[in-house]
Amino acid sequence: MAKDYLTEFLPDLEEFRQKTMQFHNKEITVPEYKGFSGGFGSYAQRGGDKHMLRLRMPGGRIDKEKLKFIVESCDKYHIDKLKLTTCQSVQIHNLDAEDLCSLIEEAWKAGMISRGGGGDFPRNVMASPLSGVQKEEYFDVQPYAKAAGEYLMGFIKAVKFPRKLKVGFSSSPVNDTHVTFRDLGFAANPNHTFDVYAAGGLGNNPKLGICVAKEIEPENILYYIKAMVDTFVEYGNYENRAKARTRYMQDTLGTDGFVKAYQEKLKDVMDTEKLDIAPESYEIKKQGNGKSISGSRIIPQKQDGLYAVFYQPVGGSIEPAFVKELYEAVKDMEAVELRLTPQEGMYIINCNADEAEKLLELTKDSAQTVFETSVACIGSAVCQVGLGDSQSLLNSCVEAVRKENFADGVLPKIYISGCPSSCGTHQIAALGFRGAMKQTPDGPKPAFAIFEGGNALQGREVLAETGKGMAITVTDIPKFLVELGKTVAADNTTYDEWIKTNHNVLEELVAKYTA
Repeated sequence: MAKDYLTEFLPDLEEFRQKTMQFHNKEITVPEYKGFSGGFGSYAQRGGDKHMLRLRMPGGRIDKEKLKFIVESCDKYHIDKLKLTTCQSVQIHNLDAEDLCSLIEEAWKAGMISRGGGGDFPRNVMASPLSGVQKEEYFDVQPYAKAAGEYLMGFIKAVKFPRKLKVGFSSSPVNDTHVTFRDLGFAANPNHTFDVYAAGGLGNNPKLGICVAKEIEPENILYYIKAMVDTFVEYGNYENRAKARTRYMQDTLGTDGFVKAYQEKLKDVMDTEKLDIAPESYEIKKQGNGKSISGSRIIPQKQDGLYAVFYQPVGGSIEPAFVKELYEAVKDMEAVELRLTPQEGMYIINCNADEAEKLLELTKDSAQTVFETSVACIGSAVCQVGLGDSQSLLNSCVEAVRKENFADGVLPKIYISGCPSSCGTHQIAALGFRGAMKQTPDGPKPAFAIFEGGNALQGREVLAETGKGMAITVTDIPKFLVELGKTVAADNTTYDEWIKTNHNVLEELVAKYTA
């Protein structure tokens, strides 16, 4: 780290321990504890007996030392549940209070500081997961994401934000980190510059971001981050949390007003601060072994003879036993590391052909179709604010669809959020679902509102839409997907092609299940 944040933050852990014990002794309420613990990247789970700890992984990178720490912690604390998130973090679940307090200190000392992992703070900085190794990328954004993450941690104790601030970097128009509709996003250009987008976001009242600058030099990114911090602090809503995210500044200031306010802050920062950076590039010296390999989960890197292996566990839930096997497999492989995706999966990068073949076998339980790569937040079985059990729903859907043996692409990837917070990013989905309740003749039943038509690709961004009352009961969603799959398969095509001329058929099918 450029700055010794460990020394700065370690004294805070005594208060964290005290508050955690007070919560378990029923001396403070759930909301009181949530408002405090979130700032440490931890939340009590539903019921209040167990806890979650969210580890920052800047840019989604997990090197072998961090992987080893996770493995050893799972053994030491008998951890039985790990979850990959849509913000490229790792969540450790079902922790007892005492174990949580010990583990958080050990994680910090191992370089995984969770401070600001929740609450009204700058969150984990995201980056395109294959940045630095992908053939089609414009340039490697990982060094800039790392610098941004280190810089933003300096605001955790220095500034009170209205709400959280999410920052991301994208190395290509794939836009998998949603930089064009994040609180602050840096989209790479072919000429080694960034376009800057601000005040976007999902959740309630979602909005695409506003382009506030074009073709900025990468070494100047911290000026643009500081300008966003200053704009948010001055114009953000401190009175109403429901309207405190950056995207609401589009409503209060208007698009032109927001750009003007941001540019004024940027000028002040440019005039008064020295924030130029020159981060080290991510250099890979490893070479291939003269062999080649191919497959649906094999991605040839731009480094000749090296490959990335894609692994997608259903819903991002991974077994500690698998993580241990993975560490044992890669610990002696030169330069190999993990890159978490914003869709709850991972790439294992810098493998030669023999190593890639070994890892393919180890990860053979990975999703085999686009549909099986679907995304789901942790859901109401664990999350205190969740309305729907996202993980259970996804598992039910995958089980039902597998029985049909549809061709790959017949059903699209779906995105499931347990509540309007959109942790499952349902609003960018071709088909998305959000936790709800549905009134039926037999009374209210657990259901999910259906969203459709979303697209995250840069230049083609569309937020998925839903109609009032368009909710399908939990038991009917697998049936709906199976019938949709059969309808698409009958035309011998993929969902992406079918929907272009059959949107009316989808509407009729949705109406059947939402009636």
